[in-house]
Amino acid sequence: MTLQYETERPIASDHTIAIAVYVLYGLGYFTMVTALIGVVIAYVKLEDADPVMASHFRFQVRTFWIGLLYNVIGIPILVWWFIWSVIRIVKGGLLAAEGRPVANPRSWLFG
Repeated sequence: MTLQYETERPIASDHTIAIAVYVLYGLGYFTMVTALIGVVIAYVKLEDADPVMASHFRFQVRTFWIGLLYNVIGIPILVWWFIWSVIRIVKGGLLAAEGRPVANPRSWLFG
């Protein structure tokens, strides 16, 4: 007795999967794990998709990695901005409360 495997239809079309990955990326603004799931799906589907959908999966993979790079670069800048602005606000506020001038008001650092 030989087993024959029938060609099964996929559960979802590549078109539907590509849209689902975009949705997962959108949800990634709130939960990073969904973007990670999306990039894994895009990698899996990239090789066996038709050229149109493969372009979407390739675009999604690049979107994930370029976005991650932007976050790696941007988060330290945002942290620095937060620390810098808190120090300037507190220092300036205390000097103003004491009626004293800012020593260097044109400073890019802390005055």
